[in-house]
Amino acid sequence: MIELVRNVRMWFAPQEIRHEGSTPDYRFSLANERTFLAWLRTALALIGGGFAVDQFLPDLRWAWRAGLALALLGSGVLCALRAVNHWVRCERAMRRGEDLPVSRFPALLSIVVAVVAVAMVVVVLAGWAG
Repeated sequence: MIELVRNVRMWFAPQEIRHEGSTPDYRFSLANERTFLAWLRTALALIGGGFAVDQFLPDLRWAWRAGLALALLGSGVLCALRAVNHWVRCERAMRRGEDLPVSRFPALLSIVVAVVAVAMVVVVLAGWAG
C-alpha cells in the first residue's frame, strides 16, 4: 500500500523520480512515454465508445445501453489511471536497473472489451431478428 501511495505522489511530482537510481538512456524513457500515450489513446477510445453507445443507440433498452456505456466508460477511466501508474513504475524500475513491472491489467482490459463486444453482437443480432 505504501508503494502505491508513493507512486500516486509521483504522478503529481514527477521531478521526484530523479532521486531514484541513475538516469537511464533517454531512448528508454521516451519509449516509456510513448507507451503511456498509447494507453491514453486507448482510454480516450473507450470513453468515446461509451458515449457513442449511450447517444447513438436510443432504441436499445435503457438497461443494456447504460450497462454497455458504463462498462466502456469505466474501462476508459481505469485505463487512464493505469497508464500513469505504469509509466511511473517503469521509469522507477529503469532508473534502479530492475526488471520492468508486470501487470494483469492488459488481460483484464481485453476481457472487458471482449465481453462488451460480444454483448454488442448479441444486441445487434437481436435487433435484426426483432
